[in-house]
Amino acid sequence: MAELVNKKVDKIVNEDDDDDDEQEMPPLEEPKKEEEEDTSLANSDVTTKYQEASKIAQSTLLDIISLAVPGTSIVEICRAGDQMIVQRASLIFRAKQKSKHIEKGIAFPVCISVNECVCHNSPLTTEASVTLKEDDMIKIDLGVHVDGYISVVAHTHIVRTPVPVPEGDTPPPPPPPPVVTGPRANTMNAAYTAAELAARLIKPGNTNKQVTEAIKKVAEIYGVNLIAGTVMHQMKRYIIDGNKMIILREEGDQKAEDCTFEQFEVYAVDVAMTSGDGKPREGDARTTVYKRAVDKTYKMKMKASRAFYSEVSKRFPTLPFTLRAFDDERSARMGVRECVNHQLLLPYPVLYERPGDVIAHIKFTVLLLQSGTVKVTGIALSDNSTQYVSDNIPPLPEDLQTILSATTVVKKKKKRNNKKKTSGGEKDEEEA
Repeated sequence: MAELVNKKVDKIVNEDDDDDDEQEMPPLEEPKKEEEEDTSLANSDVTTKYQEASKIAQSTLLDIISLAVPGTSIVEICRAGDQMIVQRASLIFRAKQKSKHIEKGIAFPVCISVNECVCHNSPLTTEASVTLKEDDMIKIDLGVHVDGYISVVAHTHIVRTPVPVPEGDTPPPPPPPPVVTGPRANTMNAAYTAAELAARLIKPGNTNKQVTEAIKKVAEIYGVNLIAGTVMHQMKRYIIDGNKMIILREEGDQKAEDCTFEQFEVYAVDVAMTSGDGKPREGDARTTVYKRAVDKTYKMKMKASRAFYSEVSKRFPTLPFTLRAFDDERSARMGVRECVNHQLLLPYPVLYERPGDVIAHIKFTVLLLQSGTVKVTGIALSDNSTQYVSDNIPPLPEDLQTILSATTVVKKKKKRNNKKKTSGGEKDEEEA
């Protein structure tokens, strides 16, 4: 009996196997993957967002310069600048449907650093107010993003009392810009020259080492020093400090991994030079600018810290922010301590050179498009309200002069037309 059962089972199995051979099942279709969004400059929509962020950054910088007059409070200028960014960003890409809402606003809070103060000075409204004085040399630094696509800019400006414009139908021409010589001129000219060299060297196929070496030569020629710790970063969506970087001053552990620039990348050209030793240190000013460390976790003990960090995670999940952005600055000051102690937040400390040292800080954003490296923010030295004249400075080496003589692509105003967008957003560029 058992043998009959086994034979019957074998027959059924064999018949099933035969059926499988005769009726082969069609292969299962793999589920279709959602097409990944192209967040590079190869996508013309991405290029447009970078350009729109750059317009806001540039206009805000110019308006801050007009506000920076003797007697004006630094914190009030910073607040006004942040408000300009938020307000202007709110007027673009306004979606009618919540599902299509695009985040936009501050990518780096407005900082105004005076004289020997190098960077990151963004004071709180609850602290003693410091006002600008005639002939102060200030560094203005800010950033804007549209849908996470970031544009940054920094500029060095000498504070002066505005010249009154006489009334009348035909006012006289404006007076010539004041002339500055000595360490201020050397430091400014060195910073601008180095930044322009970097803009021309940051192109597909070149390396970060080429930029570092060229900038070092400029500093030596002008007899100034590079600010240690200054780094140019590649920028990506919601990432202001990408892995690809260019370090200005290599020494000790401060070195950058070799990298090659590629088409459709975005970089912040960031140059800071000084007549001092270039080794800034923290001073008495409170650190107010921070960035969330997205790879860190810690269960905090203080209620104030938990509430503060929860708000940070919602409002500023990836980009830098200032404690001034919180309604209760006192609670923010309390909550930030534990977050920093456990490395949940990365501080941007306020740094200083020695009193009397001259610092020049220049920063602008470049896009590596098919047509070339496009500079979308920044003020040219020739457009400055001050004329900087360096004395007894030897000419640049021929190789650097050749690089500087090469044309770059600069952003110009769009003309209204019905032309279709092109890949990389190249239709509104011109050579310079």
